[in-house]
Amino acid sequence: MSTEILIDPITRLEGHGKIDIFLTDEGDVAETYLQIPELRGFEKFCVGKPVEEMPRITTRICGVCPWSHHLAAAKANDAVFGVEPAPAGVKLRRLCNSVAYMEEHILHFYILGGPDFVMGPSTEYPTRNVIGIVGAVPDVAKQVVRVRHMCAKMLEMIAGKSIHPDAAVPGGFSKPLQKEERDALLPMAQECLELAKFSINFAKENISPKYPAAVKTIGTITSGFLGTVTADGALDLYDGKLRMMYSDGSFEDFNTPDYADYIGEHVEDWTYLKFPYAKKRGPFMLEDNAPSLYRVNTLARINVADYIPTPLAQKELEEFRADFGRPAQLTLLYHWARLIELLYNAEMAVQLLNDPEITSRETRVKVTPRAARGIGVVEAPRGTLIHDYTTDDNGLLTHVNLIVATCQNNSAINLSVKQAAQSLIKDGQYDQGTLNRVEMESRAYDPGLSCATDHTDRRT
Repeated sequence: MSTEILIDPITRLEGHGKIDIFLTDEGDVAETYLQIPELRGFEKFCVGKPVEEMPRITTRICGVCPWSHHLAAAKANDAVFGVEPAPAGVKLRRLCNSVAYMEEHILHFYILGGPDFVMGPSTEYPTRNVIGIVGAVPDVAKQVVRVRHMCAKMLEMIAGKSIHPDAAVPGGFSKPLQKEERDALLPMAQECLELAKFSINFAKENISPKYPAAVKTIGTITSGFLGTVTADGALDLYDGKLRMMYSDGSFEDFNTPDYADYIGEHVEDWTYLKFPYAKKRGPFMLEDNAPSLYRVNTLARINVADYIPTPLAQKELEEFRADFGRPAQLTLLYHWARLIELLYNAEMAVQLLNDPEITSRETRVKVTPRAARGIGVVEAPRGTLIHDYTTDDNGLLTHVNLIVATCQNNSAINLSVKQAAQSLIKDGQYDQGTLNRVEMESRAYDPGLSCATDHTDRRT
């Protein structure tokens, strides 16, 4: 290997990372590495803390998806204390989850991933960003900014604040939603729904036709998928059973407490991100189409769900499957799946706000400390998120394990980046547009890099 190409930092995502590309003497790509140089260590320094503090502490893992860690921690607390949260509290959690999803998916599609598609991947860096979006489609950009701000205001109205929340508590939700608040939130949710409908049509009419099949297939790998579904197989982003779908479309369903029977955790010495793998399909292998390779995030959830329980999103799912089959494998389809989820969450927000129980005064149940183990799982915007806590008799943490979504996509991101680099870089020839196309493959997964480096165990 005679030449190294370094993309440092990779941009328009959460956290810090770099891509190392090594060329042979002939100028072809021999190997690539997605390297994450930072360590957060939440698994270690949370030991000894009262378990009920975890919904507040773990929001600091990520400022982009704090609600995912907040809700996973709250659900793990419910399990530790052995309680079923109050029904109204669960609905308020679900409402906040849907609003937070909308805020996050709008951010990624229009601001993080969008510049590659609206302006084109070879556009010069100074305009291949949110400023370029504003210049290219100013009316759309204004509406995007308005609705994202509206989502933040909705979370403030429901929970007190939108970033680093502390509203979900063991046994439910800390405060009820007032009827006048619900009445104010409904038209806001309707406006979010209108942007969601516009966004998916805008993508189909103005973005997808620009890119031929040869471009859409760059970075594609073959893998299995993991996501959460209800008892009858519907998409559910807050609760349910886990479904591990393999690359041939077969799948196994399992309950949250059994996750360690299905998911193994491997480590390498060149990155702080773990490499989870499908334990029942063999040992860890960093290879395309390896039996133990699986992915999470939007495309995974669209693949594993039998259907989506809201009408507009279900119609889009049917069209998606007619075009791409099940399971769909093209990496850039993560963006399309993201828009289907945006639509689903907008529909869910309207539905929940119209539910009379959403304004019930009974939002939490009493809890008592005990020695126990509790596991909370939610679907974060970036994929399946697992919080696993063990406590002593006083409710103090003795062990914490976090399996973050981006960790579970770590193998896939590395493989997608490698496939793209090998497809695009020949005879040592490349330009900034070429390197951005390589970077686009990592961006499709919407990775949270600092979010995923919370582990301290070096085990396989």
